[in-house]
Amino acid sequence: MKHTDIKKLYETPKEFVGKSVTVCGWVRTARDGKAVAFVEINDGTCFKNMQLIVDKDKVADEKIRPAMAVGTSVKAVGKFVESEKNGWEILLEDVEILGECPADYPLQKKRHTLEFLRSIPHLRPRTRYFEAVFAVRDALSHAIHGYFRRNGYKYVHAPIITGSDCEGAGEMFRVTTQPWNAEYKSEDKYNADDFFGKKAGLTVSAQLEGEMAAMGLGRIYTFGPTFRAEHSNTTRHAAEFWQIEPEVCFCDIDDIIEIAEDFIKSIIRETMEACPDEMEFFNSWVDKGLKEKLDGVLKSDFGRVTYTEAVEVLKKSGREFKYPVEWGLDLQTEHEKYLTEEYYKKPLFVVDYPADIKAFYMKQNPDGKTVAATDLLVPGIGEIIGCSEREADSEKLKAAMTKRGMNLDGYTEYLDTRKYGSVPHSGFGLGFDRMLMYLTGVQNIRDTLLFPRTVGSL
Repeated sequence: MKHTDIKKLYETPKEFVGKSVTVCGWVRTARDGKAVAFVEINDGTCFKNMQLIVDKDKVADEKIRPAMAVGTSVKAVGKFVESEKNGWEILLEDVEILGECPADYPLQKKRHTLEFLRSIPHLRPRTRYFEAVFAVRDALSHAIHGYFRRNGYKYVHAPIITGSDCEGAGEMFRVTTQPWNAEYKSEDKYNADDFFGKKAGLTVSAQLEGEMAAMGLGRIYTFGPTFRAEHSNTTRHAAEFWQIEPEVCFCDIDDIIEIAEDFIKSIIRETMEACPDEMEFFNSWVDKGLKEKLDGVLKSDFGRVTYTEAVEVLKKSGREFKYPVEWGLDLQTEHEKYLTEEYYKKPLFVVDYPADIKAFYMKQNPDGKTVAATDLLVPGIGEIIGCSEREADSEKLKAAMTKRGMNLDGYTEYLDTRKYGSVPHSGFGLGFDRMLMYLTGVQNIRDTLLFPRTVGSL
């Protein structure tokens, strides 16, 4: 169907001004007057609507009347002209209905609650709110790929179906072809008859495979869906989410912290530049002061404190936190927000966490109690990046795994990377959907995903 994208009309208006153009889109709003009607349509190519000016003496009422129903899809032909109020608009000459929209269309009103829109995820991309969310999501994706490409990383695709739990948290979704009523005397026999001949699940992280790839390719990143069967019905958790995980060889904890800060600033800057209209929308309607907050991140040097120092700050704060603050306990969101929003007032790397609350693969520090791990905490969200130098010493790695009761036979290939030419290497994981929340001010992770998968909701 020959037509011109609305985005192109706004980007190169001089090319079309005074000429007849054909546009397609869905009716967003319509206002009827005695002699003139106004219809705004959007085709998804840009955040701005295009206004159609309808002279009722020139367009038959039986044609324009059904084309004014909100949600209707139309093909419109008219003269593209300059407008004092809207910048540009189209003087309608003819309109064709592509798809009728009845009166029970759920998006008749201009504003709906986000809770209501979550009940109709198949229609919510037609709202300005979600049009903006998914435009920024797209721009952020491109910014991430662009950063790694410019800096010499290879994009690798790790398996989604895996036999490894990575961090040993036991929150994997099972993958099976066995019938629902399969009866076996033992789990081993059940697994032996399954598709892979062993227990399989959806990946919780691509890190272990990423480390193995980096040991030959030097500098890699993965960007894909990950899955966790957590019963965490919060605004920050989803069962299916997207994660970015770079791995860098010949890189220690200080190097990876420097990379992480540069990465975060780069993708914020590029996304803001790519989506000025959408970012203005979020700044005005979702999180007032958002642009000022993000500009502050770009201009500031991220802070860095040890876990021990952070615990002391929290203890001396005089605050009554819901969760206890003691050395050896993980920091909770309320603790992270206090540190970033009230005490340090900027993004913050917390380093040298207790070994017992971190994963087995993290490099053990000389003190024997902590590991070379860091979390990047940001105002408004809390933890956004989990980062560490990996343990390169084969014996220390085996000891950490044995202490946690892990079966070393299931990690033979991973341990081989320490046996054959091990090197210092580091990496981090960035929750893509949480990063999108931070960039837009959106408060619920369900509103960053096209079809959110959460506990009890498919």
